[in-house]
Amino acid sequence: MKFHVLLVLFFALAFGTATFAADKPLVSVPEQLQKTSVTVKSEYAQGSGTLVTRLIGDETVTFVWTAGHVVDDLRTIRKVIDGEGNSKILVEFKDPEIVAERYQSGRRVGQQTLNCKVIKYSDVNYGEDLAVLMIRLRGAYPLGTSAKFHPDANYIPPIGADLSHCGSLLGQFGANSYTTGVLSQTGRLLQESGANKPVFDQVTAVAFPGSSGGGVYLKENGVYIGMLTQGVTALQGFNFIVPVRRIHLWAKVSDIEWALDPSVPMPSMAEIDAIPVEELGSIPAGFRNMGGGVYKKPVGSCGIDKWIIRMWTCPMHPQIRRPRPGKCSLCGMKLIPVTSSVDEAEDGLKSLIKVEKLLHIIMPKP
Repeated sequence: MKFHVLLVLFFALAFGTATFAADKPLVSVPEQLQKTSVTVKSEYAQGSGTLVTRLIGDETVTFVWTAGHVVDDLRTIRKVIDGEGNSKILVEFKDPEIVAERYQSGRRVGQQTLNCKVIKYSDVNYGEDLAVLMIRLRGAYPLGTSAKFHPDANYIPPIGADLSHCGSLLGQFGANSYTTGVLSQTGRLLQESGANKPVFDQVTAVAFPGSSGGGVYLKENGVYIGMLTQGVTALQGFNFIVPVRRIHLWAKVSDIEWALDPSVPMPSMAEIDAIPVEELGSIPAGFRNMGGGVYKKPVGSCGIDKWIIRMWTCPMHPQIRRPRPGKCSLCGMKLIPVTSSVDEAEDGLKSLIKVEKLLHIIMPKP
């Protein structure tokens, strides 16, 4: 009798252990978030991005969600004349890059850099400050390498909810940084340009310049509930996210719901290529006429004007680059910002309570 009881207990324990092993996730939530987090590099700046993979035909295609102001300096607007003699505004983007860190046995062993195409963009000043990129290399990531967006288009997270953030804090140097916090408040209104006064949720998750475009998730399950884009410069833990309900709405209006909802049928590559990256009726404010019908936003504004950390350099020794004001280590001359006047940059650095887009240091042209 004892033998039968022991045998039953043995099988019960063995079955329970097997079930537990089967239910146990292959990777932890932080590991999963790090797998879907990349650095986004534009011409002069760095931010964060979140990966989403989709199957189109028999090819795996990877898309990247990021903040509009991260890629804003790659944007060019042209006035062209169509075949009927009508003036038309054409928006074009240079290719941004995504950089993914590679680790093995607890050590960084390298990185992978890939070119992307901007397929949809919304301006920070007059839109939603969102962008969707497509990695040009097919099969760049396995199909399962995808963030899980909250499926409820009207989801409002509860105050005090435990959150995680994963992004490139301080740019590539801090790639895949995982931080935590809580939801402090919902429905904050932050004034952008003109009448644009979008809704943000406030979080305490630690973020730094370079976090812009990175995802914020429910800590317990890694579900994406917003994109970190702004923060108060001198008050760590006082940051703002574009809530997932705004992202859902923009995706619906832009007809790209498939980029966050895997249940929505995927368009063909030809249909994706035909998506207008941005539809404009006029040249936006702040763009300069470069001649030949070409308009560009001044470098350094990027939809965020002076609330961005810039690189400082020496007028006589351009190889000297520093992330803050000071004097040249070679000749003692006062450093100047790469892309703007000294007064403008100093004003930005002194205004420590200004809300700032969490974009990385402006990088000079090589």
